[in-house]
Amino acid sequence: MKTIVIIGAMPSELVDIRKTLGEPEIKHCSGFDFYINQYKGNTLVNACCGIAKVNAAVCTQAAIDNFRPDFIINAGIAGGMDNAVKVCDIVISTEVLPHDLDLHFLNDYPPYCGIFKADEKLIGTAEKVCEEFSVRSFRGRIVSGEAFISSNEVKNEIKTRLDPYAVDMESAAVGHCCFLNEMPFVSVRCISDNADDEGAMSFDEFEKIAAKRVAEIVLRMTELL
Repeated sequence: MKTIVIIGAMPSELVDIRKTLGEPEIKHCSGFDFYINQYKGNTLVNACCGIAKVNAAVCTQAAIDNFRPDFIINAGIAGGMDNAVKVCDIVISTEVLPHDLDLHFLNDYPPYCGIFKADEKLIGTAEKVCEEFSVRSFRGRIVSGEAFISSNEVKNEIKTRLDPYAVDMESAAVGHCCFLNEMPFVSVRCISDNADDEGAMSFDEFEKIAAKRVAEIVLRMTELL
């Protein structure tokens, strides 16, 4: 039996997971409600961390301290950054990093690492599930920052500098925390918008569709781990 933690930033990113899992035990830790279910031989713990990096980091650390999981999956939606990635495609993190911080401050001071590698087993499992569900997926870099990206100018600057496949507000923090704790993690994100001038409109239209898709993929992943 494995213990797997699923972290989403918004309630909408977890609603379909919670609907499938049914009535949970709820444990309140460090300001977060952790929903605990037994599911197909594993213990699944899910939490809504809130938006942005501090929330995600504190929630991840609380999950590690209280549940000692085998894996952490950051599940949710994101903005597409690579031209090949379209709305409702899946991006599976190979590595995560902040786009709004000079990596010098992470590389030259603790933790002496600014790019956080996702776990190969989790990456492969996510890819396998996407193939099983006939969903287009991409493995690649995900970047995070303290802003919803909905500007062509900002998007192009980030693309030129870091060459990511997707942008969000939490993955880098989850990865950073997991790196410090030597915890295997992956971020699985369904694209809800293209992080451009039409990003806000696209997000509103596709948020629920994207959240449902990533929920189905993540739950299936837990069956294979």
